[in-house]
Amino acid sequence: MFFEIALIGTTASGKTHIANSLAKRFNIVILSLDSLCVYKEINIASAKPSQEELKNFHYFGIDLISVDEHFNVELFIKEYQKAKEFALANNLPLVITGGTGFYLKTMIDGLSQKIKEIETDLNNDEIYSLMCKIDPSFKVEKNDTYRLKKWLSIYESTKEIPSVFLKKTHKEGILKNIEIYEIVWERNLLRDRIKMRTKKMLEEGLIGEAKELFSKFNHKLKALNSIGLKECKEYLDGKISLDELENLITTHTAQLAKRQRTFNRKFQSITLNFDGAFDILKQKFTH
Repeated sequence: MFFEIALIGTTASGKTHIANSLAKRFNIVILSLDSLCVYKEINIASAKPSQEELKNFHYFGIDLISVDEHFNVELFIKEYQKAKEFALANNLPLVITGGTGFYLKTMIDGLSQKIKEIETDLNNDEIYSLMCKIDPSFKVEKNDTYRLKKWLSIYESTKEIPSVFLKKTHKEGILKNIEIYEIVWERNLLRDRIKMRTKKMLEEGLIGEAKELFSKFNHKLKALNSIGLKECKEYLDGKISLDELENLITTHTAQLAKRQRTFNRKFQSITLNFDGAFDILKQKFTH
């Protein structure tokens, strides 16, 4: 029977494990809600499901593009539509799961008209200063290059105040009344899980994956500046030791988890402890 739910949580919270357990038991369709898993060449740094899992389960949203190609929320929505069509055609449940909450929120809240990004010589501080003067209601962090450039592109291209333009061109979201479940951990326990996962990634060949990526692609690409890879670049450049590499990845991942937990509070979700999550979700799939 078709229905759809979202399963969210911070990095290393066990979302993929639970989704795969549900897939093994109930043959569900899984849409990966992860902005790094879309890249074909990034496997270890993205904590991507194994090749066996990808082969045996109905996965969407994984291995879509190369690291030198651009991915955005519009492309993610198209992948969601593919996953939903497959789930409907086969009368299967659809589980949307991953750590990129922004994609999920956009599907719920909707999108505004897309504006092509313009070239600019302005740096982040200059754009931020201009934005605060012209459009103070547009909330963006000073270091959020993507959204700052988006604001400037709208302003330069339309000659309108971006916050007004976005509101005027807004279209409703495509996800209505979806149940959202969030896997939560006590902070210290999650930190321990992150530390163990970092160690596992290094054992599985993270440094080798990074070395190959940096040899083939421009290290300035957004995908190659994700956590795990940017620290490996410092290690490969001789700037940090192996111990420092492991500690930095762990620390930066823990900081990401904190930001994800804060962002996830925007959702009206049902919180689940990891240990009991499968049994609780199992009841939904058996009704």
